[in-house]
Amino acid sequence: MIGKRGLSMLAFLLLLIVYVACDRKSDQPGDRLLARVFNRELHLSDLENMFPEQATRTDSLLIIQAYVSRWIREELLMYEAEKNLPPDLNIDQLVRDYRRSLIRNNYEQVLVEQLLDSTVTKTELQDFYEKNKEQYELETPIIRCFFIKIAAPVPKADSLLQLWAKPRAANLTKLEAYCQKYATAHVLVDSIWHKVDVIGSVMPKGTITADNIASKREFRQSDGQFVYYFRLLELKNRKEIAPLSYIEQQARTFVLHKRKLDLLQRKREDLYELALKKGNLEIF
Repeated sequence: MIGKRGLSMLAFLLLLIVYVACDRKSDQPGDRLLARVFNRELHLSDLENMFPEQATRTDSLLIIQAYVSRWIREELLMYEAEKNLPPDLNIDQLVRDYRRSLIRNNYEQVLVEQLLDSTVTKTELQDFYEKNKEQYELETPIIRCFFIKIAAPVPKADSLLQLWAKPRAANLTKLEAYCQKYATAHVLVDSIWHKVDVIGSVMPKGTITADNIASKREFRQSDGQFVYYFRLLELKNRKEIAPLSYIEQQARTFVLHKRKLDLLQRKREDLYELALKKGNLEIF
């Protein structure tokens, strides 16, 4: 354990090292020994390029002190870790396997970026959905709906009611502009599915839930602070099959993953055939 005198001597030594390292007249500072942990040594040259161009001697001293402190603790941990390695653990083999994995993964990524067609057509998505839709049974109800949450008192309330009562395309465009200006939250895209609890989370607790949504077709209500407008367009209950539009991103990801696997398998087979043709492989 280093006492106060030892720490003072270390600080003096480090300051001396910094003086040498920061001396601009010297192109190559002396390679001083900074610390030793068992048979491992840390030299000044190991800290090369760690000092900012405008660093003062005090700055450099702090950098060295911090680095030495971290290095000592890291090396002590590594020493103990190596002492406790299982006798049957082949580190060299693990390193070789990891290196091969990194190289292979990097090459596969290059192949994918260069050769994989990332366009997934509607026909492909529909085909995937028809073959796999039984896997997409809903665990919670989902809905298509119109919804507006707006602070009371409602601005231009009569105009809002007229637009809300007749949800034609032109009115929806005007409603969207209105909501962008006044609404706290709104949903006016009729093709997007939402979980019931997501819509319910921006209403007073219990207004719509998985258990009561079937009876909440349309309503307008106020809690004094906000006014809520809700219209249910379509409901899919628990255990029903999710529509394609709801799981489209998952389907797209799966199709592309399958395409990637096929691409890499074809590449493996092409390389095998080429090596066989050129006599670059032998099977004994």
